[in-house]
Amino acid sequence: MDKILVHGGRKLSGTVNISGSKNSALPILAATLLTKEECVIHHVPDLSDVHYMLQILDHLGAQVERASGTVTVKAEKVSTHAPYEVVRKMRASVCVLGPLLGREREATVSMPGGCVIGDRPIDLHLKGFEALGSAVRVVGGNVKVLAPELKGAVISMTGKFGSTVLGTDNVMMAATRAKGLTIIVSAACEPEVRDLAEFLNKMGAKIVGHGTRRVEIEGVGSLHGAEHAVIPDRIEAGTYMVAALITQGDVLLAGADPEHLVNVIDRMKSCGAQIKCNGDGIQVSAPRKLSSIDLVTETYPGFPTDMQAQMCALMSVTPGISAITEKNFPSRFMHLSELRRMGASVELEGATAILHGADHLSGAPVMASDLRASAALVLAGLVARDTTEVNRVYHIDRGYEHIDEKLRKLGAEIERVR
Repeated sequence: MDKILVHGGRKLSGTVNISGSKNSALPILAATLLTKEECVIHHVPDLSDVHYMLQILDHLGAQVERASGTVTVKAEKVSTHAPYEVVRKMRASVCVLGPLLGREREATVSMPGGCVIGDRPIDLHLKGFEALGSAVRVVGGNVKVLAPELKGAVISMTGKFGSTVLGTDNVMMAATRAKGLTIIVSAACEPEVRDLAEFLNKMGAKIVGHGTRRVEIEGVGSLHGAEHAVIPDRIEAGTYMVAALITQGDVLLAGADPEHLVNVIDRMKSCGAQIKCNGDGIQVSAPRKLSSIDLVTETYPGFPTDMQAQMCALMSVTPGISAITEKNFPSRFMHLSELRRMGASVELEGATAILHGADHLSGAPVMASDLRASAALVLAGLVARDTTEVNRVYHIDRGYEHIDEKLRKLGAEIERVR
């Protein structure tokens, strides 16, 4: 397996181009299964999760072509079975259930496995399908859905720790082909859900209210091909914001959308960051020492759980005491033990990390446990003394396009060892 070596102590400066959103691209690619016609998707990031999704589409019978960030899909004929060996590498593969059910009225997809950051069941997806009139069975590790006819219904997407994004996506895709009106209440309103709905509307769907807690979908008889560009990845943008701040650098996030990062920008400004938003993107600098802050992760538009680990890295070297509370996935703190190996002073009290800003961190061999934790360890390595060795970087390749190359262009001393 690859590992990343980070030699700390370099201030970052320059421009980094923000890639397309992983969490938009995956359901949008799945949605191409809803039509027999050709769909063209631009600004698709070069990530392992995207590669896996394209493999799934290919297995299901779609013709897939990829060139320079553009993916063309034509699913003239599709299979309705995605077995374990095809979907096991990526939890988001479950989002092919909705489009297959909508188009073919049946689907069999292997259940997603466990997740290291906490329990993320798909029960709300399945309850939504049942509300639309589908029979649902779980047999031999597979989810089987079958519906001679789909009918609109009122469906709630409220989960234990907030609305489910993938669940909202899945039900919304299936509902585009249901008879009558479907109303999703307590819908996830993340920009990625809105982006998917925009693509579906380009295909001929009739969706209103996307981006709010109440989404209405009027079913249509068929959908057609469409062309669409994926929105910029707000979590990648937030991660490079932290990279600029933790190194006291000055970085322009080209193409980033500040409207998707209102809460993140607000919290970073409160700790002393200088942030300017313009037509080119977001300029981030830290000309002086930052101040400690407290924050709580919440569903959008609150502070995103996917930025929690990165903020732990930043606060580990920020003077003062910070409290970071995780409300979405209370057990999502496996990166703390690795930060301690680098000299971070941190205590975990329930779902709250208490960080005492250290004078410095020291490079050490560390192990990535998940996608965002791996990013946090790279960020810590940027400011640590000596060399940090980040292992299991296949996690980071799931959601960050060429992160080592992008950081190197900003002045970081970083290398990937194969």
